Amino acid sequence: MQRTVLKSSALGFFIVALFLIFDSRSEVVRATRVQAPQEKTVDQVGKNIKVLTGLPESQLIPVMNFFAASMGRRCNFCHVNNQGQWDYASDAKPEKAAAREMIKMVLDINKTTERLKLDPVSCYTCHRGRTSPQSIPMLPLPLPSPPPNGGAAGGPTPGASPQASPSPTPVLPSADEIFSKYAAALGGQASIDKLKSRTAKGTVTQANGNSFQFELTQAAPDKFYLLVTTPQGTVERGFNGQVGWEKTTRGVREITGAELITFKATNGLFTLLKLKEQYSKPPRVRKDKLGDRDVYIVDGTTNDNRRMRLYFDATSGLLLRRTTTMPTMVGIIPDQVDLEDYREAEGLKFPFTARAAGIEVGNPTSTRTFTEIKLNVPVDDAKFNMPPKPATP
Repeated sequence: MQRTVLKSSALGFFIVALFLIFDSRSEVVRATRVQAPQEKTVDQVGKNIKVLTGLPESQLIPVMNFFAASMGRRCNFCHVNNQGQWDYASDAKPEKAAAREMIKMVLDINKTTERLKLDPVSCYTCHRGRTSPQSIPMLPLPLPSPPPNGGAAGGPTPGASPQASPSPTPVLPSADEIFSKYAAALGGQASIDKLKSRTAKGTVTQANGNSFQFELTQAAPDKFYLLVTTPQGTVERGFNGQVGWEKTTRGVREITGAELITFKATNGLFTLLKLKEQYSKPPRVRKDKLGDRDVYIVDGTTNDNRRMRLYFDATSGLLLRRTTTMPTMVGIIPDQVDLEDYREAEGLKFPFTARAAGIEVGNPTSTRTFTEIKLNVPVDDAKFNMPPKPATP
């Protein structure tokens, strides 16, 4: 049980890091690939891995949470827990063997979807939060929607008066124009360019009621330090421009590979300030609604092969929502953050409230509230360095 709590907490803190900073909450490019630093795979570091061979170690917990969300279950559905002690390598439960067969089926199906250039399937495609997929239609079937204009499916109602031609589709702004309006709404590109550092304090409240205090320090171009205080102790994460690291009550570890790429992308000072540079090619633009607001959606593939959609208020130009998806061998994992309560802090606007949603069943949402933001304060570079690991006795 303790190991599960630790893993759950670690993922919770990871979610915190995804959106603590106004820049954030998380997939390498087909056209212009950015090669990720090599990291170990789960079969290289774990025991009794039979079908997830080749999966990057940093994707293991997100994938396990994705399985749980797809099935509407928790870890103990497939894994053995003996009086609070987890034995993840055990094959004692038949559900684990069934899960392996289902994973093999998904991998085989996606060989076909890839060949046909279709979106990949996943556990969620069929299960939708249920242990057993619903394969028989529920009766009675809902009535079909009436055809448009009240006519028959094949055309307009006979004898009906001719209708005016629909209005021409309005011309949409380009992605560059949307980014420029966003920069102006925040306080202007000149103010963004002058930004060299930022410190912030606030509170993160999770769906399960847990609340943590945090302190965040960022320095240009991509250094950062995050301190989260919990009843069990503190969690520290940092990046000094070269090395990423995490320090918990269990010790100090270096963050590498794909995990480091995500870590940097979600904690950098300019992650949600300099947006254009994050796309591998010019993104598409369309107009839609987000609640009762008209929004422009900027949609494209990022430099690390994630699908990123940005929802900008069509009137104010401010960013309201960011969604990203991470492709894995067993499906596409989504992530979302909604940004609210923009306030000015020393010449730039930042959202003081962010609501994040992910696929962790036990903690699907988190809300971050800033209480203090300071810009361009002196920062000691030593804060970003990885602490020394304790000597082995």
